[in-house]
Amino acid sequence: MNNNLVVKMEKIEHINYIKVPIAEVYKVLTTQEGLAAVWTEELVVKPEVGFVNEFGFGDEDVTRMKVVELSPDKRIVWECVESDPEWIGTGISFDLVEKDGVVAVVLRHFGWRELTEFYQWCNYNWAMFLLSLKRAL
Repeated sequence: MNNNLVVKMEKIEHINYIKVPIAEVYKVLTTQEGLAAVWTEELVVKPEVGFVNEFGFGDEDVTRMKVVELSPDKRIVWECVESDPEWIGTGISFDLVEKDGVVAVVLRHFGWRELTEFYQWCNYNWAMFLLSLKRAL
């Protein structure tokens, strides 16, 4: 293997600030009720490592995200196991930090193999997801 070869993976990264207790943000991002208010009402979600969350978006195929990490009030990580081919094998993380009553939510969608038109569309939609999260709280 050539150690000089560096494979650059694309990632989407956004931050938003929400003035609520950090536990409320964590609860919304890890529960069926919370994610239904933010993302889609067609879902099956459990806050358990190893559980595969399911998200439906109308006529599109179901997106399945395996819960990889749950660190209460700190970090959530999902791995996409079924969705659009460009998403399969990518990861989504939410990092939470509270300072002076304001929670910084950093959303990363990492492991993209290339920057495509679909990547650009998803980049926009993840920003809208964080806006929806803020509005829900």
